[in-house]
Amino acid sequence: MLRLYIIGIAILVIAILANGIIIKLNLKSWYDFIELISKNGFSAFKALTMIDLLWLFLGYPMILGFGYWLGDKLYKLLF
Repeated sequence: MLRLYIIGIAILVIAILANGIIIKLNLKSWYDFIELISKNGFSAFKALTMIDLLWLFLGYPMILGFGYWLGDKLYKLLF
């Protein structure tokens, strides 16, 4: 259970950092994307640039996966 907690904290920290960075880079976050979908339906995809799409569907999951990996390594280092 402690392992999952440490991994969860690592993912959370990485996600917060990633969201802060993408705001500075003027990319869309999942919060922005959900807001677009709620306002425009599926035409929200047209409002996204290719970089936004790559970030949301490739970059962000990879970054969160890195958070998992980092949390697992941290757990193994501590215990």
